[in-house]
Amino acid sequence: MNVQTLDAFQVIADPSRRQMMQLLSKDSMTINALAENFDMSRPAVSKHIKIMYNAGFISIKDIGRERYCTLKQDGFNELQNWINYFDKFWLTKLKKLEVLLNDKANKK
Repeated sequence: MNVQTLDAFQVIADPSRRQMMQLLSKDSMTINALAENFDMSRPAVSKHIKIMYNAGFISIKDIGRERYCTLKQDGFNELQNWINYFDKFWLTKLKKLEVLLNDKANKK
């Protein structure tokens, strides 16, 4: 089976997937319940769900005949780690600028 692997940013690049995650942030939903919120075919919704599942953004649990989607933290951790890296980068740059400006101000 060919599993499509996308990085976290490719996953959240799609507005429909972002909207699905917003809906799932309120509660777990069946695939059919999710599909009712979109003007796309059920197979298209399933494809988006598969992408989010493979990237660690959701888990899927079979309960009876229904498949419930629930948000999962793994995919979001990848995004957060990337953001944290650049937060540190910019804080370091700003700190250096602060030191430079303070040195200039103290020399006057």
